[in-house]
Amino acid sequence: MDGKARRWPVIGPLQLLSATNPHRLPSGIAKEDEHLLVAAAKRGDAAAFEELVNRYERKIFRLTMNITRNREDAEDAMQDAFLKSYAHLKDFQEDSRFYTWLVRIAANEALMRLRKRRPNQFSLDEPIEGDEDLMPRELEDWGPSPEQRFAQTEMHEILSDVIDKLEPDFRVVFVLRDIEELSTEETAKTLGISVPAVKSRLLRARLKLRHKLNRYFRQGDTN
Repeated sequence: MDGKARRWPVIGPLQLLSATNPHRLPSGIAKEDEHLLVAAAKRGDAAAFEELVNRYERKIFRLTMNITRNREDAEDAMQDAFLKSYAHLKDFQEDSRFYTWLVRIAANEALMRLRKRRPNQFSLDEPIEGDEDLMPRELEDWGPSPEQRFAQTEMHEILSDVIDKLEPDFRVVFVLRDIEELSTEETAKTLGISVPAVKSRLLRARLKLRHKLNRYFRQGDTN
């Protein structure tokens, strides 16, 4: 290793996982249900796992970016999450969705990088390094008029900014519960904390977000 962060090519991460050409999927495989793709991947079908990667790559990056607030950390966490899920696919018991299992792995990878970052490298005011997929999908449903598009873009930036300024413990819970829509129990299991702790942190995160948003809008009214 030369110390440089790994980078997957645009065609996808499976070329790191298979010596075959995984970039062309068998006819119809992209339309299969998740559990069929998982079953095929467990049998060694690299194209099936690539379809899972293609299906969730953007969402997992959004998750890791929301947690780390650092593009390099987010990319590394996403890469390692897919590599670990591939390596341990046989251990997936299918008692939950594959995506939920993948979110747990990715969240843990992102949290490890967040915790390893030295204090002088971490700031709650650290700017986001730009990606339009950091917020919930609902925010991307822009109206057709320029005025609506501008207003939606502005709201996207405001929400991204206030989430960025949440303390990491609150931000991670908010991301898992309100953006990734994990259950309280799944969030607690992912983070290794109690269900009451998840509920408490989520409530505090929502209150802080409400307070910060109210402050933004009050400032806007006075301008």
